[in-house]
Amino acid sequence: MAKAIKQIQRIEISEEDQRRKDLLQVEDALIKNKEAILESLQVLGHMQDRGVLSLLNGLFGQGDKVLDVLVKTADTPETTNLLKNLLLMGGLLGTLNVQQLEPFILKINSGIARVAETKDNEDSVGYFDFARSLKDPEINKSVSLLLNFLKGMGEDTEGLERTTQPPEKQIQQQMPREKHGMHERD
Repeated sequence: MAKAIKQIQRIEISEEDQRRKDLLQVEDALIKNKEAILESLQVLGHMQDRGVLSLLNGLFGQGDKVLDVLVKTADTPETTNLLKNLLLMGGLLGTLNVQQLEPFILKINSGIARVAETKDNEDSVGYFDFARSLKDPEINKSVSLLLNFLKGMGEDTEGLERTTQPPEKQIQQQMPREKHGMHERD
């Protein structure tokens, strides 16, 4: 019968052998990730050319002072108000229906382009000139568009305000209630 092993001798790797082994691992990793490393070095080169690395170096070197300035700046009522307004604007932008807004923006751009083409002339437009211009189909269409826009702005939007749903979904939800004689205020 074999004897039980009572002593275990560990094989100790010398510091030099461990260093060689570590260098081989690093070398293998460099070879495997060659393209990523080269691209990273290229990005770092561009950052160096633009002065970004110097800026970051200074920022991290003076981190406590920079952090102190940032905290003092953020602790003002103006900054608090700015952050609240940014959050409200972000919420507002989330409720806009860009598909409905796009044709309107294209028309505004077209109008701005036409104004840029026209030279400033000092000819004043009288009442009769204005009335005559309404016969022009493009002007008539523009006036009609503006009147519809103003009507939409004048609509009762009390039930639509302060929500995160887009206005068209709110109107769809409100319409079945109105058909049955129920309003949101009831």
